Amino acid sequence: MKLVRFGQAGTEKPGILDANGTLRDLSGHLSDIDGAALAPPSLENLRRIDLAALPAVTEPVRLGAPVADTRQFIAIGLNYTDHAIEANMPIPAEPIVFTKAVSCIQGPNDDVRRPHKSDKMDWEVELGIVIGSRASYVSVEDALNHVAGYLVCDDLSERSFQLERGGTWDKGKGCETFGPVGPWLVTADEVGDVQQLDMWLDVNGRRMQTGNTRTMIFDCATIVSYLSQFMVLLPGDIITTGTPPGVGMGMKPPVFLKEGDVIELGIEKLGVQRHKVIAWDADR
Repeated sequence: MKLVRFGQAGTEKPGILDANGTLRDLSGHLSDIDGAALAPPSLENLRRIDLAALPAVTEPVRLGAPVADTRQFIAIGLNYTDHAIEANMPIPAEPIVFTKAVSCIQGPNDDVRRPHKSDKMDWEVELGIVIGSRASYVSVEDALNHVAGYLVCDDLSERSFQLERGGTWDKGKGCETFGPVGPWLVTADEVGDVQQLDMWLDVNGRRMQTGNTRTMIFDCATIVSYLSQFMVLLPGDIITTGTPPGVGMGMKPPVFLKEGDVIELGIEKLGVQRHKVIAWDADR
């Protein structure tokens, strides 16, 4: 299943794509697509619905983040060897963990804001894992049974905030609009082998990143199991799993985002995002 939230920010409705790619309104069956809706029994109920009987959404609509009320937005750093090398950082022996503020989550095609006093805004196409059932001290073998599905994430970063201002990486990762996710959440059964997905990112039509999830240092099962040793993972939580090479910071000379730039990115089976970089105070 491809689960969607559509409508104006703050008033999104739940939706689902049918086999023909038509958006269908799920609000007669769900109040929203949140942690409770992603629990295994709820997903089974959704699979039994006759999608053809649901109202079709025929007008163009804004797509919101496909998960509502996410309580934890967790990220894994340097999870592709080539990216660690381009960042001039050691290849990690264990997953590097940081957090992105849940307040940075937004729709896949919404504009992204260059933060106030930012001069090194960067892009990162990443696979996002969405938790469907509570996970605490789970084994690698059992880990993916706690996953509801997957989505595209742009782990936008401000490198000077992240690396030059002391402390942890978090301050360069959670700025407003720095967490576009979607366009939809694709349930795990439809994705199949999550470690065989092509991924890419363009800036202004120029290909910057090309990768595949098979080259992750730590695969999705390992990541979920590892995190569950240190925190309880809750339904609706998002884990973004690291980026392949090709970020602006790693170029010679470095290239960073500026107002007017257009970022397009996608992952096989999971859809495509497109967002424009705007000034911090634009339309505020």
